Amino acid sequence: MGDLHGGLFTEKYDRTYSDRDLVRRIFDYFRPQLRKMLIVAVLVALASTLQAAMPILLARGIDDLDVADPVFTNKLWLILIAMLISGVLGWVFNYLRQRISATVTGDVVLSLRVDAFKAVSRRDMSFFDEVPSGRIVSRVTSDTEDFANTVTLSMNLVSQLLLVAVVTAALFTRDVRLTLYAIAIAPAILLLALGFRTLARKTSLRAQQTLSNVNTTVAETMSGISVAKAFRQEDTIYGEFQEINRQHRKAGLYQGWVMSGIFPLLFLVAGLGTTLLVYAGGHAVIDGNVSAGDWLLFLNSIMLFWLPLTSIASFWSQFQQGLSAAERVFALIDDTPKVIQQSNHDPGRLEGEIVFEDVTFAYVEDQNILSDFNLRIGAGETVALVGHTGAGKSTLGKLITRFYEFQDGRILIDGHDLRFLDLARYRRQVGVVPQTPFLFTGTVADNIRYPRPEASDADVQRAALQIAGGDWVEALPNGLATEIGERGRGLSMGQRQLVALARLLIQDPAIVIMDEATASVDPLTEAQIQEGLDIVLAGRTSIVIAHRLSTIRNADRIIVLDHGRIVDEGTHDALLESGGNYANLYETFFRHQTAEYAPWMTGAGQSGQSVG
Repeated sequence: MGDLHGGLFTEKYDRTYSDRDLVRRIFDYFRPQLRKMLIVAVLVALASTLQAAMPILLARGIDDLDVADPVFTNKLWLILIAMLISGVLGWVFNYLRQRISATVTGDVVLSLRVDAFKAVSRRDMSFFDEVPSGRIVSRVTSDTEDFANTVTLSMNLVSQLLLVAVVTAALFTRDVRLTLYAIAIAPAILLLALGFRTLARKTSLRAQQTLSNVNTTVAETMSGISVAKAFRQEDTIYGEFQEINRQHRKAGLYQGWVMSGIFPLLFLVAGLGTTLLVYAGGHAVIDGNVSAGDWLLFLNSIMLFWLPLTSIASFWSQFQQGLSAAERVFALIDDTPKVIQQSNHDPGRLEGEIVFEDVTFAYVEDQNILSDFNLRIGAGETVALVGHTGAGKSTLGKLITRFYEFQDGRILIDGHDLRFLDLARYRRQVGVVPQTPFLFTGTVADNIRYPRPEASDADVQRAALQIAGGDWVEALPNGLATEIGERGRGLSMGQRQLVALARLLIQDPAIVIMDEATASVDPLTEAQIQEGLDIVLAGRTSIVIAHRLSTIRNADRIIVLDHGRIVDEGTHDALLESGGNYANLYETFFRHQTAEYAPWMTGAGQSGQSVG
């Protein structure tokens, strides 16, 4: 997990990049857009030239026009028409520039967001154990949006720089001395802005991280709202949100003060520069060294000169916010997964033999869950894992699915080291049904088809009808076309499990890992699910984290775990007869509940009791 220092939440994968590295990485995203950027540069140059031409045309008109001249009116109209054409063309060029720039920005941000999301989707499960989902969402959405604003600012910066260059060249053609006066003030403005760089970067990062805290709190609250309401903790979570929101408001205000504080200083320096030019230019006109038209040109052009400079200077402060956002996104993209495949061997169609050889694993360093663990599961064998909470049952399933990296030993699949297999092809042949199945928003058919998007409607229907005889499909309002909400809202827990089993059936995996599908349902629904399990598990290697006696008794072998060690193994009857650890579990969790479930039992192997 991250650490909170002075309101700033950082993650383990956060890292610091130099401005040069960040700019280089950003430019890599712009590289495919070079042609469009060249067009934008041409349009910017044309628009800047036309914008700078306005005061030049006005100054030339004042110097050349003579009221007594017979063609005075014609010259005046020519100047006005020229200014009108310059204004219209400048608007057209700016419109085209902004439109193409918006396309470039959208494409760049799209690429960055896709890379960030791809990086997240490829992380191993330990990453999601350590990082709250709200913080991930914040980096993929809010930070990339801040980066988009910086891209827009960058495009505008090019326009401002060209405008300064054109105006400066025009001023030099009119009067070198006055131009040097104007340029002399520029370093003071730029240095003042650069002085804000560190402070702006720090405040921007603080604001983004506190926003991440807000997103995390909202996401966590929405996920656990039912628990909060059950314990009447609405006021508590509201108070916690208020405190986190106040931190974000404080950080946002501080950022606003820093960002806005630079403008008064910049305009103060620019105002002093304008005063100097008015004073020096006025004396030059009185002395006859500068024409009235040139002086007016300087007075009009100086705002075209100061405004880009102040914009460029203030841009640096805003640019730091974009760099902070880019730094957070790049840290997410660059984080190194803990699960690393050493090769990409095609496993082919698996038989399903699984062998643990001296495997050592810990979620947290120096706190081993498994130490020198050994186990062989034969191809097509159904193994039930039992034991108290923390015994290591779920851990074995997570290691077989390659969700986590083990620290020592080997896991062999059909004789091949799991670390050398093509992970995508391997996982296509490993089916997982958690105790609480996750269903996506959409139809029931969409959720069954999820592991095989290319499956036809007939395939989906065939798989659904094989589970529990298909009676559960008829009970749905619109059959397989029934719409369900987030996480399967609208279906009972039993119906969700039946959908998960149909989904597993259409996947047709060689290995099935199941965190007992009947643990959270009533005995009647359990009978339906058990019927589906018999079909799903047939002919497949199955590892069942067992909570029900029905699954245990049907298993080929029962493995009893205690603190990551195998303390008993065998069949149900053999283990009861031996009187060991399994017999103690049976006596504790089964025998005294048998009478309670007796009305629902259809046979000796379907009692429905829990086992830890």
